[in-house]
Amino acid sequence: MAHPSDSNDPHPDASLVETRIDGNTVYGGNFLTVKRDIVRLPDGKETTREYVVHSGAVMVIALFDDGRVLLERQYRYPIGRVMIEFPAGKLDPDEGALACAQRELREETGYSAREYTFLTRIHPIISYSTEFIDIFLARGLTQGEQQLDEGEFLEVFTADPARVGEWIRSGEITDVKTIIGHFWLEKVLSGAWQPDRREPPFPAMPGSVAAQSA
Repeated sequence: MAHPSDSNDPHPDASLVETRIDGNTVYGGNFLTVKRDIVRLPDGKETTREYVVHSGAVMVIALFDDGRVLLERQYRYPIGRVMIEFPAGKLDPDEGALACAQRELREETGYSAREYTFLTRIHPIISYSTEFIDIFLARGLTQGEQQLDEGEFLEVFTADPARVGEWIRSGEITDVKTIIGHFWLEKVLSGAWQPDRREPPFPAMPGSVAAQSA
């Protein structure tokens, strides 16, 4: 079956798109906003969609000259366990992705980097959240002092990418952004993929629900 982009149809997704009719905010917090929208389905019927509005985040794969990567251990309350992750954090209002990556790496780990390369944007929970995560590769690392937020507790450590891959295979690492970041790193280090941007080529997803219901 051909991909829709291969078609000459100017509206290849028309039979799938849902249209927002109305909606309201169910909950507005400091970190997340929960929305409930009424939408029209492609067959003309109406239903509701409940979803979380998230401002977006970044993740940084900090790569040392000797091939090790920088990781964190942090307790994640909703999961109820300590998780192994690459450094990451939420975008501040009006903050660019690169600036956020630089800030989060410095605050969470104390490290700064000489070079940042944008790898990709992922949408980790497309069924009920607008969240996206922009992933960066950071090289030329210099150690400094952590600047953790009040109430933020995490441990920083290093590991060889092969060990990270084994933790993913065994299920010790289950964080989706870290898993995707590791596979991207493998492709970059092998020379199969050659990213060449400092910043994402897109500020946000055009036509997103967040934009429609803001």
